[in-house]
Amino acid sequence: MIATGAAALTRSVRVEEIMGMPISTHVLTGGVPDAETEQSIAACFAELRDIDRVFSTYRADSDISRIARGELTLRDADPRVAEVEAACRAAAIETGGLFSATWNGTFDPTGFVKGWAVESAARRHLAPLLGTVDAVGINAGGDMQLFTAGGSAWVWNVGIADPRHPGQVIATLPVRTGAVATSGSAERGAHIIDPRTGSPARGVLSATVVDASLARADLWATTAVIAGFEDRTWIPRAGTRTGILIADDGRVTRWLDGTSVDVVPPGVLLG
Repeated sequence: MIATGAAALTRSVRVEEIMGMPISTHVLTGGVPDAETEQSIAACFAELRDIDRVFSTYRADSDISRIARGELTLRDADPRVAEVEAACRAAAIETGGLFSATWNGTFDPTGFVKGWAVESAARRHLAPLLGTVDAVGINAGGDMQLFTAGGSAWVWNVGIADPRHPGQVIATLPVRTGAVATSGSAERGAHIIDPRTGSPARGVLSATVVDASLARADLWATTAVIAGFEDRTWIPRAGTRTGILIADDGRVTRWLDGTSVDVVPPGVLLG
């Protein structure tokens, strides 16, 4: 996904590689970002690196890896681990078991922690900048938490990539303040495991969800992939703003405030 805007503002972008992906901050202002802005961006990246130190499943010394090996308990781990574990348990209940942070008996919050981490760091370090900048956002591998000042005309126009046609956009979603998350098999293959079967989830090529919270948008995008294209019973209870599902066979459905509508290509007759 890419985010653009129509206002005549200067965009300042910073990029760092964290959590195995490029993470970029975007600041929109009428001038050059000041020292306070630069410090806030640096603090945001520092917090994300620290969260990765605690939660990475690729680091042998992370709290998550040590818990998996039985060397550390949830009680003795970094306090953020208990926070995420509680959020994952709540998510499992809310999604009716479509989401789970337990795999082969081991706690693995990988499917939740990225959205939670990026949102937490952005709200703590970037959102307060709105007193001096028009808009600020963060993009973590295509998942975004975006903020716009109340008096600004700026709108983030988020392009949703068409997974069947690389380089093309299937839809554009205008967002002033909110989050956009995408999950699916288009780029990484069938890597999302259905906790009900233990097998890779199939049927959804791409699921994009828009919500106020990136943690929730990411959660429900993952849930959408696990549920499959035919099961949309989760949409009304998710409470997300809007979204779009693209099936493996090219079918498309969108929803707004819990109501889904199948998108039919021009020239196709119904009934």
